[in-house]
Amino acid sequence: MNLTVYQYPQCGTCRQAIRWLKDRGHNIEPVHIVEHPPTEDELKRLIATSGLSVDKFFNTSGEVYRQMGLKDRLRGMNDEEKIRLLASNGKLLKRPIVTDGQKTTVGFKADAFEQAWQTADTLR
Repeated sequence: MNLTVYQYPQCGTCRQAIRWLKDRGHNIEPVHIVEHPPTEDELKRLIATSGLSVDKFFNTSGEVYRQMGLKDRLRGMNDEEKIRLLASNGKLLKRPIVTDGQKTTVGFKADAFEQAWQTADTLR
């Protein structure tokens, strides 16, 4: 299965997720999330296919998130404003974001990946 993975190369969690996916036979198209963050339209599609709220796409443990004081500011923003903000700075995005165009996961937890990204080979 071909998967697009929005990732940050220095992120250990991203490297772990990519290794997990490759070990299960997935073809990975890595996208540097800081150099090429998803556009507003791409984010809308990713959010829709994830089944998650836009708030789950924020890297709440990131330095930029804290510097911008977003913990308090996000409450007063609508989804369009949040999406615009996420598209403006890839460091605000929780990573990795993995998508096949039909479904999307955010972050890496092996059990969630097992449900979302297992291949036919792992089902046998």
